[in-house]
Amino acid sequence: MNELDQARRSFLLGMGSLSVSQALPAGPMGSQAVEHLLHINEGEHLIHFRDHGHISIKFSGANGSNHFALGTQQVMAGGGIPIHRHFEMEEAFYVLEGGGILVLNDERHAFEKGAAIFIPRNSWHGFENPDRELLLLWIVSPPGLDGFFRETCSPPGQPPKRLTRERIREIARKYGTEFR
Repeated sequence: MNELDQARRSFLLGMGSLSVSQALPAGPMGSQAVEHLLHINEGEHLIHFRDHGHISIKFSGANGSNHFALGTQQVMAGGGIPIHRHFEMEEAFYVLEGGGILVLNDERHAFEKGAAIFIPRNSWHGFENPDRELLLLWIVSPPGLDGFFRETCSPPGQPPKRLTRERIREIARKYGTEFR
């Protein structure tokens, strides 16, 4: 990735963070002070158990964000995200790179770079990206997706966790998520 791409991704992540911060209650004096600033290579980095894409958790309960979690997920070409639903979480995505098909409640919707996607809680959804990589900025409220990633994915340089399909489903249920 070149410097221009890194700068653009950093800017978009910052804009996503700023928009979320505007939705949060103001501090005691009514001000909106910056509590955390994370640069492009900061945050918690993990490697996905299924397609080995990179996940970066920027904000979650682990660093003071009790009402939402925010991060990025690289979905390798052909990897997709299986159809699932979250019982309590709402999700929003901004497509930083790539494109594909969003499956939302059994309806298929094409999307490209720059698209914004909202997933209401309890809605079945998944992503298909058969021929190109996908990079998503995700925001979930309340947090929980970050915990699922921590339990199923591995830090860079460590071997992938050996999890059965049933174990992945158990972990997902722990975080209010169900796969089809």
